[in-house]
Amino acid sequence: MSFSDLIPVVNKLQDIVTTTQVSDLDLPILAVVGSQSCGKSSVLENIVGKDFLPRGTGIVTRRPLILQLVNLKPDEFAACSTSQSNSESDEYYNDDEDDELKEINLEEHLKKLTMAKNGGSKGTSRVSADVEYGEFLHLPGKRFYNFKEIRHEIEIETNRVAGSNKGINRIPINLKIYSTKVLDLTLVDLPGITKVPIGDQPGDIEKQTRNLILEYISRPNCIILAVSPANVDLVNSESLKLARQVDPTGKRTIGILTKLDLMDEGTNALDILKGNVYPLKMGFVGIINRSQYDISINKSLTDSLGDEEAFFRNHQAYRTIANKCGTRYLSIKLNQILMSHIREKLPDIKAKLNTLIGQTEQELIQYGGSPLDVIEDKSVLILNLMTKFAQNFINSIEGTNINEISTKELCGGARLYHIYNEVFGNDLSLINPTHNLTLRDIRTAIRNSTGSRPSLFVPELAFDLLVKPQIKLLEEPSKKCVELVYEELMKIVHNICSNGIEINRYPKLQMKLIEVVSDLLRERLGPTIKYVESLIEINKSYINTNHPNFVGAATAMRTVLEEKRKAGEISKKPVVESDDSDEIEDINEIDEDLPSSKVNESVHIQEKDPSDSYLNYFFGKDPITHQQYLTTQAQLNPAPFKFPNSHETLPLQFNNDSSSTSSTATIINNNNESFEIDEGINELNEKEQLECELIRRLIISYFGIIREIIKDQVPKSIMCLLVNFIRDNIQNQLVIKLYNEKLFDNLLVEDENIQIEREKCYNLLKTYKDAAKIINEVV
Repeated sequence: MSFSDLIPVVNKLQDIVTTTQVSDLDLPILAVVGSQSCGKSSVLENIVGKDFLPRGTGIVTRRPLILQLVNLKPDEFAACSTSQSNSESDEYYNDDEDDELKEINLEEHLKKLTMAKNGGSKGTSRVSADVEYGEFLHLPGKRFYNFKEIRHEIEIETNRVAGSNKGINRIPINLKIYSTKVLDLTLVDLPGITKVPIGDQPGDIEKQTRNLILEYISRPNCIILAVSPANVDLVNSESLKLARQVDPTGKRTIGILTKLDLMDEGTNALDILKGNVYPLKMGFVGIINRSQYDISINKSLTDSLGDEEAFFRNHQAYRTIANKCGTRYLSIKLNQILMSHIREKLPDIKAKLNTLIGQTEQELIQYGGSPLDVIEDKSVLILNLMTKFAQNFINSIEGTNINEISTKELCGGARLYHIYNEVFGNDLSLINPTHNLTLRDIRTAIRNSTGSRPSLFVPELAFDLLVKPQIKLLEEPSKKCVELVYEELMKIVHNICSNGIEINRYPKLQMKLIEVVSDLLRERLGPTIKYVESLIEINKSYINTNHPNFVGAATAMRTVLEEKRKAGEISKKPVVESDDSDEIEDINEIDEDLPSSKVNESVHIQEKDPSDSYLNYFFGKDPITHQQYLTTQAQLNPAPFKFPNSHETLPLQFNNDSSSTSSTATIINNNNESFEIDEGINELNEKEQLECELIRRLIISYFGIIREIIKDQVPKSIMCLLVNFIRDNIQNQLVIKLYNEKLFDNLLVEDENIQIEREKCYNLLKTYKDAAKIINEVV
């Protein structure tokens, strides 16, 4: 295939693209842009050599007109050889009979030419060998030899799609003009740029027009023909403004200056045509349009083109560049530019087509192959679809489905991990171990657990009674964790079905797959929640105070006493609890403050070394020693003992809980641990205060142990009873429920939309292959 055959190849591709409305192929094309009344239509008619475009006020071109000019070789119509001049032919077609816009075919056309040759009604003696006609893509096989009919058909087709209210539409009209007098070209005539709506035009007609123009000229393979009238300042050229938006360097813009003969006397556009004013790589070309008077007297375009050449040849300013001005030069220049552009872009078009073919073939496979494909073995198909569905479910949980991994949000197994560690863990950490538990409640529990007898020590029964309701607080977030995992598993199922085109092809099968898995999940949801509840009951049923992490009564009491001492409530130590040098200092302090008999008593206590005298009292180990301690304490601290002290230095945060019968305050100790105390704590005596605080510390410690156990055990239980069970049994369950020959026909009924999409995909693939075949013809 020769270099000159490139434009017909692209014309064939353009037909395919227009017919199938394929937007992925960016074909080389020339787009004509200009404002209204700039002479844009006259430029196209000059190039074609025929009057064929609608004329009038306002927007006349309201749909893109893809104009393909096809050069006919003389031997293609040798049978039609005559010698009629073009002007006589024009005269023949301008008679009254043609004004009726009768439809004629080639046979009638040649018959009339023969009549003219033999001295027909007009008495002419010569018939032209030139045969010119047009074809519309929306009217395949119908030829228009009368160019007035072409104009009329453009108007009809424009109104049919764009309406009669002067609005515009982006769907193009495809027109081919075959002639021995034109060069191969492909141009797009775009609507003229308008500023003010006229008549019934939409209020945003300017925006619509600009968007439509930009849709074409923004394509990298589009050559822009920016038409500007020479009698208007170039800085006001709307076509050049739009071209600069998409082609700021001017590499793919050709400037066309019209109405050069209408410039003011003494002025010219020579500097513009030479490129000294507005630089464009492809330069400017000057054109002379037919005047309205020439059109009204039916002056032939052949005569107009002759006058145009004479104007440039004889003009004092333009005669030096006359060979680079005029319509004939413009046609040759555009033909050469378009061929070079096509040759340059052809490799990219081939590569793009190969990519599109591959992508479309893969998409067609997902839709089930070509429309002619018939399912040979439905049992195998259903089994494969169920297997793929089950495997996608497993892969989503395990995070091995690489093609479906989302970068926008957590999903599948990652979402389950987030639920276990972030959501569930955070819910547990927010639970207050002593929620709704005041010191008065603790005191009441202690008193009730001792019955009618006074207590000598803190009863363990009170601790058991108080800690169990607190453990119950862990049940609600644990059940919520199960429900969140259940919801995520359901979401995985729906995502697999919605994202799988193969499964979407069969909506009834898709619905059944979701139904079977949903039923299986619901069956497992109840037992899983029941087991999680049993975990809470198990930990409530036996309070293990021998747990290695449990703080223990002795340690808790030491902590309480240490905090009281640091707060200034115990200014002197009643006993020495270690062998450090502090022991001597404490004893010396006692010596200074007490009579010798009392010092001996204190030393006696130390020698007896009841290091846990407080603890011994609370747990009933040594009431005599405790009585001795009370005596010493009374002498050392005559003021009544209160906790917390009014001079407490630890931070207090008071809580006004409307659900509580008393206000509470939160103490933050030196270890940054927080716990609440009642504002009414002063109502408790010393013994009750210490008893309540001890129980509170023990509850906090034991609750923390159970909370960690639940945080560890609940996710494990959910994974075992729900997630892993579904993962291991999903395929078997699908086979049991759906693998039945009686169900195959019903399950494999295709969705109508999928059939339509597959048909489109099949036709699109055929289009791409046809286009590739055409391009491959180029040597």
